[in-house]
Amino acid sequence: MKTLTTNSLLYLDGVNVSFDGFRALNNLSLAVEPGEMRAIIGPNGAGKTTMMDVVTGKTRPDGGDVYFEGIHDLSKLDETQIATLGIGRKFQKPTVFEMHTVEDNLALALKNDRRFQATLKWHESSAEKDRIDGILETIRLNSQRNSLASSLSHGQKQWLEIGMLLAQEPKLLLVDEPVAGMTDAETRQTVELLKEINRDRTIVVVEHDMTFVRDLDVRVTVLHEGSVIAEGSIDQVSTNERVIEVYLGR
Repeated sequence: MKTLTTNSLLYLDGVNVSFDGFRALNNLSLAVEPGEMRAIIGPNGAGKTTMMDVVTGKTRPDGGDVYFEGIHDLSKLDETQIATLGIGRKFQKPTVFEMHTVEDNLALALKNDRRFQATLKWHESSAEKDRIDGILETIRLNSQRNSLASSLSHGQKQWLEIGMLLAQEPKLLLVDEPVAGMTDAETRQTVELLKEINRDRTIVVVEHDMTFVRDLDVRVTVLHEGSVIAEGSIDQVSTNERVIEVYLGR
């Protein structure tokens, strides 16, 4: 087994991915530390989605290192194995069980024994109820706990899906464009929501909304053509000539 000398929770080094001759990731190197929240930005086609696909096992890299907790080689594992390690992903479009209540959505997502016989015998324990209550408070949906998910606003569905991820007790959350389509008020609440979650968990956020990224006030990584072209605070990357040229414009 390959041994890495890194304390990073997520470590990518020299990762390459090509599709029909198009290089989606080009010697991509990135490290995210335990307890960090990192924002990933960049133009369309920069490799943001492919990077998350590689981390979650949806896409196999052509080369390079992809490690979790310094010991798990994610390039050798499938999506289920990676999820079991504690990596959760929220896609841009929320996918919730529309005809179930908010509370039932969280109960279905809870990390527990999902084997057929165990599911038949399942009933909510006091610990699981407390867990759901805590998640409802975190995602600001306690007052909608008995509402059907279909009745929620777009922003509330985004929060519910984040709550469903939390129910699985991930160590790392990959969150794709969480405020797309949200109102300004929902966007501000999502900033506070992610900051609260970040007290206990590591988060990687892919986003285009620069105001939202600024409000997160975290380290930013800028991708372009499958490589990192800048890293630093939002102010630092916003004044980087290369970033201005390929992404922000003048």
